[in-house]
Amino acid sequence: MFANSHNQTNSHANPGWHATTILCVRKNGNAVIIGDGQVSVGQTIMKASARKIRRLGKDNQIVAGFAGSTADALTLFERLEAKLETHPGQLTRACVELAKDWRMDRYLRRLEAMLIVADKDTTLVLTGNGDVLEPEHGVVAIGSGGNYALAAARALMDEKKLSAEEVGKRAMQIAADICVYTNSNFVIEKIG
Repeated sequence: MFANSHNQTNSHANPGWHATTILCVRKNGNAVIIGDGQVSVGQTIMKASARKIRRLGKDNQIVAGFAGSTADALTLFERLEAKLETHPGQLTRACVELAKDWRMDRYLRRLEAMLIVADKDTTLVLTGNGDVLEPEHGVVAIGSGGNYALAAARALMDEKKLSAEEVGKRAMQIAADICVYTNSNFVIEKIG
């Protein structure tokens, strides 16, 4: 989970809630977003096969994954789809407009989720702090096991024979082996 300007951490609002690892890998002109399926409350696995990755846009060429509150993330997905309709073919502009609304709107400010959004050319991370970040090194991850998946993927990126999907799968498996809030029920969406 992430800290924002209104709460010190999500643990105050939802003690014991943990969920997910979402990873995006971009390599050799290909990209994938991979998410695990685990949702936990405290030490209990509530669901092992949740789907935290969605295709967006009229042509389904944009893929988004979320970490955090499901209802909040689905609200953000709906808002992003509306921004994409207003700014077709302009993922970055649509994300910036969403981030502005998310930061400024009293209702949206309370939403607790993070998003990774990608199309064939761009990968972005959106946060409730108003951030729209384009990651370096072709890799970004969010969620409970995000740092594990990110470190593993960065280490694997130099393996020339591995595709973006293979790097992503191996990195997510490493995260699942380390993080108790991440499992191996992966959903994989290819981009482009």
